[in-house]
Amino acid sequence: MKVLVADELSAEGLETLRRGQGLSVDVRVGLKPAELKAVIAEYDALAVRSATKVTAEVIEAAKNLKVVGRAGVGVDNVDLQAATRRGIVVMNTPGGNTITVAELTVALMMAVSRHVPQATASLKAGKWEKKKFQGRELFNKTLGVVGIGNIGSVVVERCLGMKMKVLAFDPFISPEAAKRLGCELVGLEELLRRSDYVSLHVPLTEQTRNLLGRDGLAKMKKGAFLINCARGGIVDEAALCEALSTGHLGGAAFDVFAEEPVRSDHPLLKLDNFICTPHLGASTEEAQLNVAAALAEQMVDYLCQGTIRNAVNVPSVPREVMEKLGPWLELGRRLGAIAGQLGPEAVTQVEIVATGEVKEQPLKPITSQVLKGLLSVVWGEGVNEVSAPALAKERGIQVVEQRSGDHEIFASTLAVRVRGKVGVEVEGTVFGRREPRITRVNQFEIEAVPSGTLVAIYNLDVPGVVGRVGSVLGDAGVNIGRIHLSRERERGEAFSLINVDSEPPAQVMEALKAIPGVVNVRRIRL
Repeated sequence: MKVLVADELSAEGLETLRRGQGLSVDVRVGLKPAELKAVIAEYDALAVRSATKVTAEVIEAAKNLKVVGRAGVGVDNVDLQAATRRGIVVMNTPGGNTITVAELTVALMMAVSRHVPQATASLKAGKWEKKKFQGRELFNKTLGVVGIGNIGSVVVERCLGMKMKVLAFDPFISPEAAKRLGCELVGLEELLRRSDYVSLHVPLTEQTRNLLGRDGLAKMKKGAFLINCARGGIVDEAALCEALSTGHLGGAAFDVFAEEPVRSDHPLLKLDNFICTPHLGASTEEAQLNVAAALAEQMVDYLCQGTIRNAVNVPSVPREVMEKLGPWLELGRRLGAIAGQLGPEAVTQVEIVATGEVKEQPLKPITSQVLKGLLSVVWGEGVNEVSAPALAKERGIQVVEQRSGDHEIFASTLAVRVRGKVGVEVEGTVFGRREPRITRVNQFEIEAVPSGTLVAIYNLDVPGVVGRVGSVLGDAGVNIGRIHLSRERERGEAFSLINVDSEPPAQVMEALKAIPGVVNVRRIRL
């Protein structure tokens, strides 16, 4: 089998690939899109970093391609839908960049506190301005960490070593688990109010986009510092510029931006109390070696032995289990993702209940998929079938598997109950052999197709709501593919799941929330 390495990979990684029995490796770095499309049909495997774009057109031309390996966490440069449709495994290397990103976070925290970039520029310009660059110590200050997953927990560890006090906000961790990490679990508003430094470590999702907007930044302690080495778009950059310009915030240090590369005229770049780096989170020699070696080993295991590890679109389970459970594994992942995006808080328990015929099958693979879908909402691409159960355990989330009797309507169902301060329950089944359906959300019985982008609306059961929802979406050019309605007459409540052909922008979501009778609106990505 032929392997194409299209981006830079370490010598160690290349040697691992070449040692794979029956593998032939070609290194062709810097191929243009048309060139890649022209040659990809020759290859069984493709190894990339972030530079090469594996588009639907490339995948369509890849007649023999079996696997795409991404050295790194994000797979934004791979068309997952097209790869999955063609049966191509897409795998990444979660964890290889953890230490590197955490260390950059601490470095930026120190640099912004001591004005290191500004003082360097001043001295190189021939000035000696000691008084101008008086800084602040980190010792005994309070750090607020938003998201204590793989990277956030390492930042906590490092900063505790510098004798900082650490607060944490993370809806998917228990107070006991946070205490074991050495931090105090609090709500987001309290964290912003009490912290001298706030560091962000969450993925960019519907729930985290503009997580810190004008209101959130205003709640931060006056003179506090904001650090973002996670994802661009989590912070409203215009609001941040205002908070820095007025002196409400003492400074900010960013490695990521909403649009990259950053425009040279970006307002933040003009501010003296803002420092930045060009998305260097994973840019260390050690991290590049780690992810290259890990990817090479994973690709050899798959091509030579059929073992799937760290796949982002295929469950990592034995083939015989996959044949029986395939559609239920995918249903479990989608149920978990829906539950996570419906907004549970302070999660303490996840319960998976199998009813009917499916209860006779192994539940561990299904549970792993449920946890992957649920936890990916918070921690993004770094969660896979292997890491999800361990992450849940580390964060004090109790995972319960139950087998129930027969369902009164369906031959088999799968229910996911997420318990905490605010809980949610989602149930589904598989029609025929391969068609997943959502059959219930909390108390609302429904029949919805869990795919693409959905809009979930909870409202009072009063006339006119559905019509106004359709008008708002229609006026914005958002086409409704399917609409699924349910209501409880006794309580005067209603719920709907709407499949839309394009993602409603933020202003459309706000317009939906403003409709009289609408209680809550969520955008769900699957």
